[in-house]
Amino acid sequence: MAALLRGSRCLAGKCHNHVNAAQVSIRSMASKTQVGFIGLGNMGNPMAKNLMKHGYPVIASDVFPESCKELQELGAQILDSPADVADKADRIITMLPSSPNVIDVYTGPNGILKKVKKGSLLIDSSTIDPAVSKEMAVAAEKLGAVFMDAPVSGGVGAATSGKLTFMVGGLEEEFNAAKELLSCMGANVVYCGQVGTGQAAKICNNMLLAIGMIGTAETMNLGIRLGLDPKLLAKILNMSSGRCWSSDTYNPVPGVMEGVPSANNYQGGFGTTLMAKDLGLAQNTATNTKTPVPLGSLAHQIYRMMCARGYASKDFSSVFQFLREEEGQ
Repeated sequence: MAALLRGSRCLAGKCHNHVNAAQVSIRSMASKTQVGFIGLGNMGNPMAKNLMKHGYPVIASDVFPESCKELQELGAQILDSPADVADKADRIITMLPSSPNVIDVYTGPNGILKKVKKGSLLIDSSTIDPAVSKEMAVAAEKLGAVFMDAPVSGGVGAATSGKLTFMVGGLEEEFNAAKELLSCMGANVVYCGQVGTGQAAKICNNMLLAIGMIGTAETMNLGIRLGLDPKLLAKILNMSSGRCWSSDTYNPVPGVMEGVPSANNYQGGFGTTLMAKDLGLAQNTATNTKTPVPLGSLAHQIYRMMCARGYASKDFSSVFQFLREEEGQ
């Protein structure tokens, strides 16, 4: 029903702002129909759970069958491929590691677009190259479907608590339809503009996050070397002008905070490999737009070095440990 409604409003890219009362009624009646979810990793798993908590039946798929077990036990229907999910659901969310994964899940031999229904809403929450988001949107539009990019910020903790920030790019006419689902998984759902602008916002955020985390790690390490207690130093930073998310919410020094990766040998959280990937995307877009990003470039090199030295699977805050080892401790 939702698919028929969306299809009637948006075909061949000709969308209309006017939505009459009957259409709104149909949309709300269909609101708790099943939702497809592809990619049940560290982020996708808790996101899909939150959809289920809000009463949405979930149809899911993941390339690793073991990732589906927990969700299946909670009542989700597990299918073999993205194409199978597209055959059953007309609203699908994808949460995947990288651009090649997204291309395969959407356009591969068993991809969503092989069986997508006309009028389907496809929301990609992966962090990928904005150009790839635009390519997927064009491919979806040719089949009468709507693609939106909606990358997230907040990490596994926010994914679990339903407090993610979504940065959404795509047709403004479809934003409310996307927001209905995304609000079940996030505290902030922000419309950024056309397809690809969500990715642009996410890439900019993560470049700043990496620079801030490295700066926090360097600062904490210097203070410790100067004889300061790390908890005291963190307290002072967090009531001073140096305060940032990496210092007050996600401190990289073991023992300073509970419930963060640094308190658990840097397990869980946001992997160093993924941060290096996002910084690579920032570098590519900076090169294409001729934008100078010297600190972003340096952060990219640091995280690439970390990946080569055994930190790939650790949380990105392990840059503190990396710096300690670099100084021979």
